[in-house]
Amino acid sequence: MIKKYLIILSVFCIQFLYSQNQQPITITFDNVSLEQVIEKLEEVTEYNFYFQKDWIEDQTISLSFNQATIQEVLNAVFKQSSLNYFITQNRIILTNNSYIYTSLPESFFDNENQLNTEDKSAVFYNEYESKNIKGGVITIGKQDANSNQEFYTISGIVRNESTNEPIQNLVVSTNNKANYTTTNNNGYFVLEVPPGINVIETNLLGYEPTTKNVLVYGNGTLDFEVLEGAEQLDEVLIEAKKDDNVKTAIVGVTTIDVAGIKNIPVVLGERDILKIATTMPGVKTAGEGSSGFNVRGGRTDQNLILLDNAVIYSPSHFLGFFSALNPFTTGSLDIYKASIPAEYGGRLSSVFDIRTKDGNPTDFSGEGSIGPVTANLSVETPVFKEKSSVIAGFRATYSDWILRSIDDENLKNSEASFYDGILKYKHKLDDKNTFQTSIYYSNDKFSITSDSVYKYNNRLASLKWDHIFNEKNKAEVILVNSQYKYNIDYEADANRNFDFGYKINETQIKLNFDYFYSKKHKFKYGISSKLYNINPGTIKPTDENSDIEYKSLEKEKGLESAIYIADLFEVTDKLLLDFGLRYSFYASMGPTIVNIYEEGKPKNPSTIIDQETYGNNAFAKTYGGPELRLSLRYFLAPELSLKVAYNKTIQYIHLLSNNTTEAPIDTWKLSDFNTKPQKADQFSMGIYKNFDAGNIEISLEGYYKRMTDILDYKVGADLILNENLEQELLQGEGKAYGVEFLLKKKAGKLNGWLGYSYSRSFVKLDSQIDEETVNNGDFFPANYDKPHDFTTVLNYKLTHRFSFSANFTYQTGRPITYPIGKYVIANEEQVVYSDRNQYRIPDYYRLDLGFNIEGNHKIKKLAHSFWNISVFNVLGRNNPYSVFFVNEDGKIQAYQTSIFAIPIPTITYNFKF
Repeated sequence: MIKKYLIILSVFCIQFLYSQNQQPITITFDNVSLEQVIEKLEEVTEYNFYFQKDWIEDQTISLSFNQATIQEVLNAVFKQSSLNYFITQNRIILTNNSYIYTSLPESFFDNENQLNTEDKSAVFYNEYESKNIKGGVITIGKQDANSNQEFYTISGIVRNESTNEPIQNLVVSTNNKANYTTTNNNGYFVLEVPPGINVIETNLLGYEPTTKNVLVYGNGTLDFEVLEGAEQLDEVLIEAKKDDNVKTAIVGVTTIDVAGIKNIPVVLGERDILKIATTMPGVKTAGEGSSGFNVRGGRTDQNLILLDNAVIYSPSHFLGFFSALNPFTTGSLDIYKASIPAEYGGRLSSVFDIRTKDGNPTDFSGEGSIGPVTANLSVETPVFKEKSSVIAGFRATYSDWILRSIDDENLKNSEASFYDGILKYKHKLDDKNTFQTSIYYSNDKFSITSDSVYKYNNRLASLKWDHIFNEKNKAEVILVNSQYKYNIDYEADANRNFDFGYKINETQIKLNFDYFYSKKHKFKYGISSKLYNINPGTIKPTDENSDIEYKSLEKEKGLESAIYIADLFEVTDKLLLDFGLRYSFYASMGPTIVNIYEEGKPKNPSTIIDQETYGNNAFAKTYGGPELRLSLRYFLAPELSLKVAYNKTIQYIHLLSNNTTEAPIDTWKLSDFNTKPQKADQFSMGIYKNFDAGNIEISLEGYYKRMTDILDYKVGADLILNENLEQELLQGEGKAYGVEFLLKKKAGKLNGWLGYSYSRSFVKLDSQIDEETVNNGDFFPANYDKPHDFTTVLNYKLTHRFSFSANFTYQTGRPITYPIGKYVIANEEQVVYSDRNQYRIPDYYRLDLGFNIEGNHKIKKLAHSFWNISVFNVLGRNNPYSVFFVNEDGKIQAYQTSIFAIPIPTITYNFKF
């Protein structure tokens, strides 16, 4: 075989030495095909071309040459094609992908007359001929004289063969598992492989494995279409996901399996993604039915909640009882609690990255549910088959009739209704360009008293364009707009009727790039800018004879921009480093009037020494700084890893609330001349271990977080329609630390997870000014400090159709300020209160049970059904939501409020077609 190659190469070398001298070529090609280019070259030169017509790609050429050699012309013409050429005398022989060599590489013989069998390059690698390869071979890349790289990059998109939808979190690897990667949200992957023959395969739970034989000459693209599978799935799960939690460098990330939450019993049968998130260690709420989340000791405003890249300010319905996210249109939810990627900013504690799934581009389909108080329907349909699709979801409640039917006079005139809708359109323009847009709207209206009607709504819109430059570079442009507003319509006394309104609006543009430099370095970088507009409040009378005067506060405006770069660096086979640097800049903008206060004195009307006026869009105050994101993973064993992370974050917007929990009528305030941005530093460490071939995951994480300039309030602070709000605010320090344990079993008859966290969160408000000091300037527990949190979620399959579910939660009671003494003034009893948050309400625990019935598994039927029968709070535990004290008839009375203090049975019917 070697002798044959040497003879052929010698002939080519001799022919090359006797090739004719070339005449300079002057020629112009103006938008002509590649075949026409070859014909013109044959006309103006003495060369004849030899090739197969099916090699000629469908591309047009626009080039101009002046006194160029034939090699210069051919190099330019064939640069973007898979063609190589070889010149011998007056003949030009074209080859597809492969290159004809005229000499042997230096390393071909290690010693004299001894073949170097270690050379596995694609040039002389003989495995292509020596193996009987089934299914054919796909050639990728274009060979050239310098084809001596150790690795080449293959990129592509993996789609569902039936629906043409991109598939995320699918593993693409070589068959020996030496090289592997996973697809992103758009089904896109990048894999580095050595030159020569490679067997590339795909694996993911729910899809049949796919294998392709690839002869790699250079960088190129390779797309997959995979079939959904019903058998062999357990083995696929082991191969695809078994080490995911161990191998990545990210610390403190939680991924919610949206499809799997249907079995978990929840209140009133409403499938709720965000409620499931609170069963994970490190994510808490202040109480049952509370809005907002407290993540690793952070305030509720320190979470960036994104829906298709747009901020959703109030992600709940009806005071937190229901999520504002449609579970049938949601594709994925990732929660970053520690290693927040550098592309995200603006919040201290976490990022909730929620993505709407893509519509079905081939067939009409849908999913829905009917429960005790809500109904939900989502539909998917192609617009241009296999190119574009639409998914739409709508959900509404019919709870008003339930309130009116309850035999309670206090609730006869009550109302509580909400609805939300989402629409997403996605269009694949070509293999390198994809466009998608999403629109979301939610609306709530409720009145538990007879005099006030509360209304609030979210409106989001997002545009995203993805572009693949080549196998190493891709980019995305994102434009989003978010708006949140609420109104209070008060009607009781005609002289006091009013309408109060608040609104926040933000518009952001982002440009993100991915650069796959090599197997060891994968870069992400980008830039973003966001414009805030806030109407802090407007009150207007609704009656001609009203005593209420019209008042509107000065609007707030701010600009937040950032630039970032990140590198995923594979230092060694054991050590993986994820380094990111983000620099953020913020400007408080006019028009505005700024109060200047006397230094060292409390902020009140008497200490204002000056005022400064700033015109429209003028910078009144600027802030900024670097935000470092660093995490690393080190393999202690093949299925055991240690991870360490450091995260620095800055937040320029604050939630104003003097309630214990977040409420829909809370307001947001921007940093300005008198209000500094919040900052945080978090250190995290974790150890991760898998058992039973990846079916059982166990992790233990610890963290310490230090915060500065977090917002709090003076006692009795007035936050509504206050023109000098900074006089009511305090800014202090915070610290939080904890340990989180998670045991998760992903498959089998018994599956689910068990989570426990011990965590503490403290606030310190210290100042040289007495009225700005709380608890003598010492650290005290935050309102949401709950040291012990234990949750277990279990599912047990009796058969393929019948299963049981259980959910148990225990939490330490949250802090509260109690009266510790009393005295009498003017025959009225008054109390002396303890230090702030010195005591706690009783502990919280709850058990929920569910029974799930799958429809029959017939292939041909109108729709697949699923019944969920559940009981919320089986034990009837009267868990306290709050404890408060009221002065009644001269005496102090203590009261406790509870929500769902009795078992709540529900039955929900789900269907899919």
